[in-house]
Amino acid sequence: MSTIRGARERARREVTAAIKDEARKQLAAEGAARLSLRAVARELGMVSSALYRYFPSRDDLLTALIVDAYDAIGEVAEEARATADRARPRPAPYAGRFVAVAGAVREWALVHPHEYALIYGSPVPGYSAPMDTVGPASRVGLVFIGLVRDAFRSDGLAVPPLARELRPEAERIAAELAPDLPPAVVAALVAAWAQLFGLISFELFGQFNRLVEAREPLFRQAAGEIARSVGLRGAPVG
Repeated sequence: MSTIRGARERARREVTAAIKDEARKQLAAEGAARLSLRAVARELGMVSSALYRYFPSRDDLLTALIVDAYDAIGEVAEEARATADRARPRPAPYAGRFVAVAGAVREWALVHPHEYALIYGSPVPGYSAPMDTVGPASRVGLVFIGLVRDAFRSDGLAVPPLARELRPEAERIAAELAPDLPPAVVAALVAAWAQLFGLISFELFGQFNRLVEAREPLFRQAAGEIARSVGLRGAPVG
């Protein structure tokens, strides 16, 4: 009985993977708003009723793709942080680690533009992300928070200035995201997050066309400046 159950589970995993692979092709060709379970089933040679046993609705399939994308980019960020921490003969300065993680996130986005657009592009009309996406969505942010936290604890962080009118909001955000960090640092991190993904989105969605040719050097330079704006010490670029 366990052998039969194992075979069924493997078959289900394989079919689920095939459905998601075909759905990603549709994302690339048509965009998330036009994702269709019937079209996916047709391309796979399945009847719609069979596909519904795996994903009861389009939103369920979208959620699975979103979770996969967040997990993939989160894993890349975590691996980049770990690699920078293990650097020999000594780890990179914290600003350099920030740039390394940011660069890894950018590289993933360039290789997976449609998945990046799914999670950081325009909202899909009629779709509301469930709580299942919150944990995966936080992985990249937690890498940056962890890096800044380590810098703060090891005197590798200079707390940036904070406008008086922003302090109540910064304190509220800090209490939610990282209560062990100064509110000024958390506010700077939120701004840094927006700037980094703004740079990536500008590049990915064509805003740099006919304007910027040396895009990686520009990104590294800008990421280094963003690292310094958070208060991270150490030369970020070589």
